[in-house]
This record gives sequence, C-alpha cells and structure tokens, in this order.
Amino acid sequence: MSGEEVFVGSIDQGTTSTRFIIYDRSAKPVGSHQVEFTQFYPQSGWVEHDPTEILESVRLCIAKAVDKATAAGHNVDSGLKAIGLTNQRETTVIWSKSTGSPLYNAIVWMDVRTSPICRKLEKELPGGRTHFTEACGLPISTYFSALKVLWLLENVEAVKKAVEKGDALFGTIDTWLIWNLTGGKGKGLHVTDVSNASRTMLMNLKNLDWDKTILETLGIPSEILPKIVSNSEVIGTIGKGWPVTGIPISGCLGDQHAAMHHGTGAFILLNTGEEIIQSNHGLLSTLAYKLGPNAPTNYALEGSIAIAGAAVQWLRDSLGIIKTAGEIEELALQVDSSGGVYFVPAFNGLFAPWWRDDARGVCIGITRFTNKSHIARAVLESMCFQVKDVLDSMNKDAGEKGEAKNDKGEFVLRVDGGATVNNLLMQIQADLLGSPVVRPADIETTALGAAYAAGLAVGVWTENEIFSSVEKQEKPTVFRPVLGEEVRKKKVESWCKAVSRTFDLADLSL
Repeated sequence: MSGEEVFVGSIDQGTTSTRFIIYDRSAKPVGSHQVEFTQFYPQSGWVEHDPTEILESVRLCIAKAVDKATAAGHNVDSGLKAIGLTNQRETTVIWSKSTGSPLYNAIVWMDVRTSPICRKLEKELPGGRTHFTEACGLPISTYFSALKVLWLLENVEAVKKAVEKGDALFGTIDTWLIWNLTGGKGKGLHVTDVSNASRTMLMNLKNLDWDKTILETLGIPSEILPKIVSNSEVIGTIGKGWPVTGIPISGCLGDQHAAMHHGTGAFILLNTGEEIIQSNHGLLSTLAYKLGPNAPTNYALEGSIAIAGAAVQWLRDSLGIIKTAGEIEELALQVDSSGGVYFVPAFNGLFAPWWRDDARGVCIGITRFTNKSHIARAVLESMCFQVKDVLDSMNKDAGEKGEAKNDKGEFVLRVDGGATVNNLLMQIQADLLGSPVVRPADIETTALGAAYAAGLAVGVWTENEIFSSVEKQEKPTVFRPVLGEEVRKKKVESWCKAVSRTFDLADLSL
C-alpha cells in the first residue's frame, strides 16, 4: 500500500481514560484525543464503570482525533484502513441482547466484592485456590471475570432473568465495544480475542476455547459467552452512527499484552514462546498473542500489580496532597529518601506474587519528622518495590532464559505506560532492581500494539516491518542504578516487613 496516505486507528480503552490515536504508514501518531471517565465506588472495595459512558467516551475520542488529524492536513476519511482495539482486561459487563442496555454497571478488574465467592470455591473444590490453574493458568481470585459473572448471576435480578430468557450477553470491555461498534442490537458481533478470553478464568489455554469443565463446575451458561478470535484478523466493520463507518476492526488485544506497563496497575509479561510455563512463585500463565487465525500461539508468565499509578491518583483525588499526577515527582524530589516511611498500596488486596485479598493499605515508619514529600516518595517507591517482587518471581520461574540481557550481559527492564514519564520513578526503579531501566521514546506502546495488529491483518504492514520498526524507534532513555548494594538490600528487607503488616486487615471495623 504505497502512494496514497494510509492510516490505522487505535482505540485504547483503559481503566481511567479512553483514547483514540491515528497512526500513519510509518507508525507516527497524526491525531489523538483522550478523555477520563467516572469511577464509581459504591462500597469499600467495590469499583464500577458505566458501560454507556465508556461507549460515549470512545465515540467522542474517535470524532475529535479525526477532526485534529484532518485539521493538520491529513486525509483520514479516505485513508483510514483499519481500527485496532486494546482495553482494560477482566472488567465485566452483562447486557441485554434485545435492548442493547447494560443490566448492571461494569465490575472493574480491581473490584473485590467477589471475595466471599472465592473463599467458598476454595473450600469446596478439591484443588483449592489452584483448582483451575492447569486448564486456564489462573488461580481463583477476585481479579478474573468468571467470579464477577457469578456475583452478577447471584445478586442481580435483571441478570438472572435475562439469562433464563436467553437475552443475556457477557463480555469484557472489548466485547462490549465491538458489539456496539458493529451495529449493536440485532446486528452486533459478539466476539472477544484470545488475550482477553485468557483473563476470564474460563478459557482453556491449550485449545483456546471455553473450557466446558470449568463452565459446568461454576454453573456459567456457555450461551452468554462470545466467540473467541485471534489478535489480528478482520472481525467486522464499523456500523452506522459512528464518526467513521465501514472501516474494518482487525486487531484486538488486552491492554497489557504489549510490554511491561505502568498505568493504573503495573503488569509485567515475560514471553515464554509456544510453551506454557506453570508458575511456582505466584505468577499467572497466560496467553501473550496470536497474530492471525492460523498463526502460532505465544504464551507468557505475568505478574499483575493492582495499584501502581492509581496510588498517585489517590494522593491527588482522595488526600489532595497534589493537584495533578505530574506534581508527585516535584514533591518527592524535595527529599532525598522516604525518611524510613514505607507505603504499601494494598487498597483492594495484593495481586502477584502474594494473592492476598485480605490485605489492606498501610503506611508505616511515620514519625514527627515525616512530611508530605516523604509520603509522595514512599508512594513512588511502592510501585517499584512491587515490580521488583514480580521480577524476582519471574527469574525463579523462568530461570536464566527469562532474563532480557543486553550486550554487556546486564538484565534490562523495558517499560511503557503513562506513569513512566516520571524520571524519578524510573530512577528509583533502576536503583531498587540494581539494573538498567529502558524507556522508549513512544511510551504509549499499548495503543501502537493494537494498531500494528489491525494493520497487519489488512496488509498495511508485514510482521517483519513491525518487528524491525520496533528496533528502529527513536533513541530510548536509559536509567542506570546509583544506589549501593548494601542500602538496596536493607530497603528491600524493610519493604518485605511492611508488606507482611498488610495481611489479614480486611475485617477492620468501620
């Protein structure tokens, strides 16, 4: 495809905001728009989104990004060849096939209302928490969609009735968006991709289909589930009523299947090739990607950290210590250490490698000397300590072959996501790991990953072009450790002590 202007769009539907980015043939962004949307916290530990508001945020972002690119002189109307989609994973929506309306708010991945259901299953099933791990790679946890579906079936009358009548459709956010983008009621396509399906706790990792035994054990009807497709194929075209119409949707990936990501949460994926490695150290076996219906399946080990950037939002929105997320760096730089303060943001329990949904946040080591700069710095450090814990587990699971070494034989961590613009955060990360951290020039690799998957399916790019362009990207920034080994060790010990203090706090009296 040469000569004419060629563009690929990417919908990036995250936990706190939605974006649409338009890329040209050389994968440079030519127009984008981003909006935040409402977070609902109906009770302690509950987190919801309004699926209709998410839909409208997508509509607005597409319209505004197209306007911006057009105003900059790009002929997007005739040049847009495909749209990719990347989304917050696990977040669960059940809606009515006949009306198109959600039957309840979306229950967000970090929501912990399903704790009692998890405990009950762990007691009842012979395999306990890891009963389904062999089939789906995931432990029983509040994190995954299957438990959220069970909660909706047990607690929401409208959902129960719709399931009985055969009028209920289940989906993660990708499924909800695609159904609406491809025509909605009467016309919408009910599909999900392998990466999102692998996070429901319902997909068999080997045959990439819904696992009948798990569905029967949990009592989830297969009729409500979408069809599973690969990450890169033409799924359908955008229907009437959207700012762009008739464009193929040809790429879909869960938002962490791109790189190690610092966003609302932090997620670290280690590609294990075509082999499924079962973790002995609290990590998840999951699907990395499948770039086409007949392409090989790549698997990964993943460490998921529930609260990373969200802790910064908490300082901004709940405590008012900062006015914008960007201010945390400046505030934390006013001190040269956290002054012995350790903060563990177990707001809704802890994910990898602990998997403790009875944990709650703690801030320890506070003295009369402590000020808000120390707390800001402790929040940044907490993000980095959690990443270190996951990487340590990865090295134990995958051994030496799991380490990405550079030509000097050093372990290197490559990062992306909005929080990585914070230079202090990146320096702390390098210091606590004792190894270099590499930040690419374009930190929003999730959106680009979805655009690449979509462009690949319609022939805008070849696989070789995509993988070689990743090599050729503008020069990255490298952060090297400056902290001494002795200090690093002591800090890690203190962090472990702080983590142990978070356990068994879920039933503290109000």
